[in-house]
Amino acid sequence: QVQVVESGGGLVQAGGSLRLSCVASGKIIFSTKPMGWYRQAPGRQRELVASITSDRLTNYADSVKGRFTISRDNAKNTVYLQMNSLMPEDTAVYYCYAPAYRAWGQGTQVTVSS
Repeated sequence: QVQVVESGGGLVQAGGSLRLSCVASGKIIFSTKPMGWYRQAPGRQRELVASITSDRLTNYADSVKGRFTISRDNAKNTVYLQMNSLMPEDTAVYYCYAPAYRAWGQGTQVTVSS
């Protein structure tokens, strides 16, 4: 069984930055698996924010391109989401996902005030 746990959310003013972390544990060969960040705002469907492959190829939602950066540290079984130039529309619960194991985290709240 694989678990993923997010941290790093919080309240920030528009234009500010946050870095989310996601640590994976359990029966996982982390370095060989893709990882992703999703978010869900109230009343909206969960959407992909960013993903990263084992080869560190990245993909981003159009709405966050140029502002967010996904990265990974395989030695720490950790994936990060650096979020810059945050906007109120980025307010959501952010989830980490390990698709190879269908493992979701519990989510971390990000609130951006205007």
